[in-house]
Amino acid sequence: MVVTMPRLPFLMLGAVSLLTGLAAGLARLGWNLPSLAWADIHGPLMVCGFFGTVIGLERAVALNRSWGFAAPAATAAGGIVLLAGWTVQGAALLTMGSLLFLAMAVQVSRRQPEAFTRLMALGALCWALGNALWLTGASVAEVVALWAAFLVLTIAGERLELSRFLPPSAWRQPSLAVPLLLIGVGAAQSVIAAGPAWTVFGLGLVLLVVWSLWNDVARRTIRQSGLTRYVAVCLLSGYVWLAVSGLLMPALDDGLAGPAYDAALHALFVGFVFSMVFGHAPVILPAVLGLRLPYHPIFYVPLAVLHLSLALRLGGDLLEMTAARQWGGLLNAGTIVLFIVLTASRVIGSRKRHAAANGT
Repeated sequence: MVVTMPRLPFLMLGAVSLLTGLAAGLARLGWNLPSLAWADIHGPLMVCGFFGTVIGLERAVALNRSWGFAAPAATAAGGIVLLAGWTVQGAALLTMGSLLFLAMAVQVSRRQPEAFTRLMALGALCWALGNALWLTGASVAEVVALWAAFLVLTIAGERLELSRFLPPSAWRQPSLAVPLLLIGVGAAQSVIAAGPAWTVFGLGLVLLVVWSLWNDVARRTIRQSGLTRYVAVCLLSGYVWLAVSGLLMPALDDGLAGPAYDAALHALFVGFVFSMVFGHAPVILPAVLGLRLPYHPIFYVPLAVLHLSLALRLGGDLLEMTAARQWGGLLNAGTIVLFIVLTASRVIGSRKRHAAANGT
């Protein structure tokens, strides 16, 4: 039986976390915005309030169990509560949502005991652990590697699932163990501030990129056209930013207050993760919301601006050019908003055309 549950409100509440998180990020960059009071919760709003809600909704729809929708409900509410100034209560809701998300991931891995479901469950565990540590007093800087691991492993699991369409390979899954081990060890080290945590984590990311470029179906689908090619371009360009992030991360072992911290993390969260969001939105939105999102080449515009603005931001970070860093960040945020507006306009246009064709 298909569980019927209103889904658009979850996305709308997640969008509140996204938009306020973007504003908080701009305040952190030095733009004079009223969101300065939210600057300390920029990371939680983006990773937990937005990505956690969106991914949680996708999983709840796929699991088709009514209790699963409690996960995105809790994370969406947690973002709103954080914005109200109740940090502990918001963190508690986010932790609850991530634990429910972990329960969904465990159930899926039991129902379908494959390497990719276990990998995504491992990502869910990283997220829940990071949230629990943040709730109990750890700083965002101490848990951000666990949050990053959540998104990276989730995406890696999804790409591993699609690699089944490639010719069989005896080395595909065993070779993935090395980057995963390094990512896990590096994330754990970053929590307890032991050893060269970020060097280990960054090496894991670089090796994951090498593995992905060899095993991802995007390497073949980029030769096709239309939506298929667009998705492949998003994926492959995202891997470039993931490699850049990994290469920058050893500098973080010297401290997290410098410009390399901003550069390394935003190469991952903006360059890699949002490239994946841009690429998967035309596929995921119809599945989750039941709304048609027709592909159009105009989707390349926000993708290109995202990459150019991120290059400007990272250049400003590494060359200590404050203006370039600020303008790059502002263009990052504007590009994400542009993508949302473009996506909404394509959905609305499709619905109007469908209604006109049916005479309603």
